[in-house]
Amino acid sequence: MAANQENEATVIGGRRSCNITPRSAFPERWDRYDAHLIRPGLLVQHVSRGKSPGLSSAGERTDGWGVPAGLLAVLAIVLLAVPGVVSRYALHENLNAFHFLFCLFFSTNLVISYWEMCLFFRRDEIESRLEHWRRRQDDSGRTPAVEFLTTRVPLKRMLSPTVWADVWATYSMFDSAYADRNTYGFNIDIANGFTTPVTTVFLYAAYTAGEVPAIATGIIGAMLFWQWTYASTLYLVSFFVGGKQRRVTTREFYVYIFGPNAIWILIPIVGLYVSIRLILDGDYSVLGIEPLLP
Repeated sequence: MAANQENEATVIGGRRSCNITPRSAFPERWDRYDAHLIRPGLLVQHVSRGKSPGLSSAGERTDGWGVPAGLLAVLAIVLLAVPGVVSRYALHENLNAFHFLFCLFFSTNLVISYWEMCLFFRRDEIESRLEHWRRRQDDSGRTPAVEFLTTRVPLKRMLSPTVWADVWATYSMFDSAYADRNTYGFNIDIANGFTTPVTTVFLYAAYTAGEVPAIATGIIGAMLFWQWTYASTLYLVSFFVGGKQRRVTTREFYVYIFGPNAIWILIPIVGLYVSIRLILDGDYSVLGIEPLLP
């Protein structure tokens, strides 16, 4: 008995500093709680073995410098948007609110499109990752989406599809459609990821330079913005028709469901207005680019 107890502890300098809980004590949960770090004057810390691949918590040391996932996404959006704003000023010596808004929106869509490609390529892993995040929530009490966004991503893995697939695994905590490839939500986002990047880049460049005929830009913009408006509206409708609003709190609904999708409805509506003006005016004056005199 004494020998078994001794095997459950690590003795450093004659003092017991780490008590390894035997798996038999928690047979159904040993994969989550493998060790309890016990030190005088400190709370017991539960160390989970089931962490995200390539990620580390805010208090955990990494093998290299890492950036919180949420901050990394914001930096990517900014780095994509800044060239458009700078080029616009260099070309036309002015700035425009509509152009600035769409530089940010187009850049955001490019980042999300990459995530949606990750959803497709890692679709077989989403369900198992969903179970992982459910266990993590039980263990820590934290919202999985918040925990994922605050975990550090090593720079060597910042483009890893496996890492960014966790965007959808955590979102599946609010809408299980993203763990089911037969649902509307799953397939419409995959479609957005593969079909909109080219037209997004086209509109980004056209809005910045103003060199493409305005009518052509307006027609392409109208089609793309209507697609976003319709698809996002239909997603919200399907969420209510499926009764999924009863499975989340009011705060979760507005923060994680309604808020993001409202952005993809309201900004494309503004985009429809800009596109119609481009078609009717025949120039880029709506974006603050004055037509060249004949």
